[in-house]
Amino acid sequence: MTTIDTNQSSLSPESYTINELMCVCIARQVVDGEVVTQGINTPLVMAGFILAQCTHAPNIRFASAIGQSICQSWSPLGVGRIEDLWLGKGLMHVGFAAATADLLPKYHPKEFFRPAQVDPFGNFNNIAFGQDYHHPRLRLPGSGGIPDVTTYSEQVYLYVPRHSRVTFVPKVDFVSGLGHVAERKRGRGPNYLITDLGQFDWESGKMRLISTHPGVTIERVQAKTGFPLEIAPELHETVPPTSEEIRLLREAIDPLGVRTLEMLSGSARKQKLHEILAAENAL
Repeated sequence: MTTIDTNQSSLSPESYTINELMCVCIARQVVDGEVVTQGINTPLVMAGFILAQCTHAPNIRFASAIGQSICQSWSPLGVGRIEDLWLGKGLMHVGFAAATADLLPKYHPKEFFRPAQVDPFGNFNNIAFGQDYHHPRLRLPGSGGIPDVTTYSEQVYLYVPRHSRVTFVPKVDFVSGLGHVAERKRGRGPNYLITDLGQFDWESGKMRLISTHPGVTIERVQAKTGFPLEIAPELHETVPPTSEEIRLLREAIDPLGVRTLEMLSGSARKQKLHEILAAENAL
């Protein structure tokens, strides 16, 4: 039986890492022919998008905030050399404002956002922790185009590499991404969420657990969530990656392991980043 190996450096074909499972789950959400959008620093998402094109969605197009381009082709993930993909393979290049406000809304792109806080209705926060905006407990990276996109888009998806009560809260401190609220006149809230514990949707307007990853219990997911979860009646175990999906991720799409940076923190992340930059000869 295939098992999850939480050692990010494992390359055993008999096992898979949690980051690989998340990439595969992201890939399964992609439909052939779509335009899929990547943010500034979301390698887990980009690995999943590329995997989708390599398997079941050959006709997707990639849009990225890096280089403000739309691409048909892809390159292996990198850090110091990532512009080689977006600038070198772009079918077109536009400014960030034009892409967000003029171009991408016409293509109805699918995008995965990584929130710092999420409430039961799918509102999310990437601005700051704390009630005082001018004196927050922690200033977050910021919202970018999220407030614009989430007011009209029906293709909002979320991912959280480390599921915890810090992220899943009864009420977000600030709203940068709009969820399932009655006042909205266009678009909808998030459709789907993948974390390191399971998969979720908002079928009823509230966050609902639809699958648990192998070895994860409902009780564990609930204990790490700061509000009561709805449970889907057809709750099941997440389908594991195939050996070909694992091979593509490890050997073709992301041989440097850039996706693992989203699962690491502190000194481990710093060390991995140094290894990637050295391998790219980018130091």
